[in-house]
Amino acid sequence: MFDFLKNHPFPVQAFFEYSLVFSFAVPKEELQNKIPVCLELDTFKSLDNQGKETEYAFVAVAMVKTKELRPKGFPRFMGNDFFLIGYRIFVNYIDSNGKKLRGLYILKSETNKAKMQILGGIFTQYKYSIIDINTHKTDKQFSVFSKKTEFVAKVEFEENTDLPKNSPFKDWKEARRFAGPLPNTFTFNSKKKEVLIIKGLRQNWRPTPVKILEYNIPFLEELNLKNPILANAFQIENIPYEWEKGKIDKIK
Repeated sequence: MFDFLKNHPFPVQAFFEYSLVFSFAVPKEELQNKIPVCLELDTFKSLDNQGKETEYAFVAVAMVKTKELRPKGFPRFMGNDFFLIGYRIFVNYIDSNGKKLRGLYILKSETNKAKMQILGGIFTQYKYSIIDINTHKTDKQFSVFSKKTEFVAKVEFEENTDLPKNSPFKDWKEARRFAGPLPNTFTFNSKKKEVLIIKGLRQNWRPTPVKILEYNIPFLEELNLKNPILANAFQIENIPYEWEKGKIDKIK
C-alpha cells in the first residue's frame, strides 16, 4: 500500500563531512548477472603487459560520514548524522526517451544507526543493514573498520600517490572517471517493469588520491568475485549534497 514511499517521494539534502571511495575492477562477465537486464555495465578496456585486452566493470565501495540528512527545506537540526558504507556497480541506462544515463546500481548499504536503517527501509530501496562502524583519523592516516563484519579500510594521505598495484588504469586521470559520484542512482522494480532514477547534485567535488595501506571487504566475497582488483582510491571532504525527487521510468 505504501510502496510509493520507497521511490524517494521528496528531495533530500545532506552534508558529506568526508567520503572515502574504493573502486574494484572485475572482468565484466563476473558482474553481468549482478545487474538487471535493463542496465548495462559501464566498462573500461585495458591491456596487460603481454598485450592481452580485458574489459573491466567496476564495483564501488563508498564510506561516507553524513551530517544533517533531511528533506530539502527542513532546518538542519531536524537532520540525521550517520555513517554509510555503500556498495554500487557502475552502470549505464537508456531511458524511455532514448537518452543514455550514467550512474550506479545499488547492491547493498550498511549504516551504524538503527534510525537510518528504519528510515532507509521506508523511503529508499537501498537495502540497508546495521553494523558497527568505527573510524580513526590522524593528519596522515584514516581508517574505517567493523568488528561485526571484519570490514577494514585504511589509507594514508600522501602527495604524488601511485595508483594501486595492478590497477587497469595508466594514470589518475583515467582512474578519476570511476571515482564517483555519478549523476544518477538506479533501482529496478521487476514486478512493475520500471526503473527508479535518483539524480544527485553536489558542490566542490574534488577527489584526492590516497594510498591504500590495508583493506578487507567481506561483501566482495559474498558476490563470489574471483579476483577483484583494487583500481583506485579517493578521498573527498566537505561536500554539500542533494538528491532530487525520484523519477520512475517505465521500461518499454
